[in-house]
Amino acid sequence: MDNKPIDVARLGQIRCVIAPEPRTTPEGETRRDREGNPLWITGLSVRQAEGRRTDVVHVVTSGQPTGLTEGAEVRLTNLWANEWAVDGRSGTTYRADAITPASGSGVGSASAAPAAGPRGKSAGGDS
Repeated sequence: MDNKPIDVARLGQIRCVIAPEPRTTPEGETRRDREGNPLWITGLSVRQAEGRRTDVVHVVTSGQPTGLTEGAEVRLTNLWANEWAVDGRSGTTYRADAITPASGSGVGSASAAPAAGPRGKSAGGDS
């Protein structure tokens, strides 16, 4: 499946709705990236720039995002989406280089640039 960079500047307002948690296997072990860094998963609400629609996505990062509080606006660095299909299940995973608190007001975003392919879990299905 394709890894797709997402231009977060076009998403609208982004807020933390579930504080970062370690991403674990079904057996409870911490998942790690290719370099051995622990993976963290954070629930974010994304309100489209125009309209009333809001989506919740779960974004994976290598290393723990710090300074995030539930309800606070955040910024994403290098957000990627990856569509997947395994054993009749499918979904989309989201991965970012960093999730940081937004400073000041305005849209909680940063420009997206190519990065390592995403790996993670999203609201789109189980992984």
